[in-house]
Amino acid sequence: MPVAPGKAGVETEMKKFKAGTLHSGSKTGPTVTNRKQAIAISLKESGLSKYGKSGSKKNFSNGGY
Repeated sequence: MPVAPGKAGVETEMKKFKAGTLHSGSKTGPTVTNRKQAIAISLKESGLSKYGKSGSKKNFSNGGY
């Protein structure tokens, strides 16, 4: 489910975790009980994760640096 980008998205996802309604994967997946996993999910959903960047390509015109 899409969330607001940035800090607002992280806050909404962490509220879901505190309420016990944050699921890993899909809505029918198991609920998240680990706080670190909840933080990782919330960062990825809000677009702040360094691992979840989709569509961003490195500029290789200058050698990739």
